[in-house]
Amino acid sequence: MKPFRILIADDHEVVRRGLRSLLEGHAGWEICGEAVDGRDAVEQTLALKPDLVVLDVRMPNLNGLDAAHQILRTEPRTAVLILTIDESDQVIREVLNAGARGFVLKSDAARDLVAAVESLQRHRTFFTSKVSELVLDGYLTGGKPAIEKEIAQDRLTPREREVVQLLAEGKTTKEVATVLGMSVKTAETHRANIMRKLNFHSVSQLVLYAVRNNLVQAIPSV
Repeated sequence: MKPFRILIADDHEVVRRGLRSLLEGHAGWEICGEAVDGRDAVEQTLALKPDLVVLDVRMPNLNGLDAAHQILRTEPRTAVLILTIDESDQVIREVLNAGARGFVLKSDAARDLVAAVESLQRHRTFFTSKVSELVLDGYLTGGKPAIEKEIAQDRLTPREREVVQLLAEGKTTKEVATVLGMSVKTAETHRANIMRKLNFHSVSQLVLYAVRNNLVQAIPSV
């Protein structure tokens, strides 16, 4: 029987080691790779074709939520498990909208991670009780789900969200262009469109927006 192949993505090496130690001893599971940020996770997913990607939400260059969107758009058969310190309603909604099938808090990883991976391996879902409550409230009570209402208000494209994160992390427009493989002129156009759409006039406003919308981390994750 083929092993169940898992890719781990977290920007902290000690966390990756901890996750690997929790998972690699399980019979039939194989850690096929480790990614250091969201962009690395997308690239390794395309190259390695893992069965499951464990993604931290708050990572540099490309956050876990946008990475999940890209992974599931290009590799829909790959399951995504989100690992985070944040259980806010906004993050939960974005996790569900991204199509992730599992959600585990980092503080509960030692207790829940193996069970979560087992559930996803069986093509089931694994969510915390708070996520389950939000699903019931938003999806099963009739009417338009709250998640769709919130997403409808998001005026930025996925590419623009990537640009926002990179700018908020302190990269210049030229560096953004290099990371995203586009011309400097195109990066400048994206930046101008973002500022116009959000009615922003300074980079500090952009940084605050990125923090509030979980595109960058205000404090180091643990």
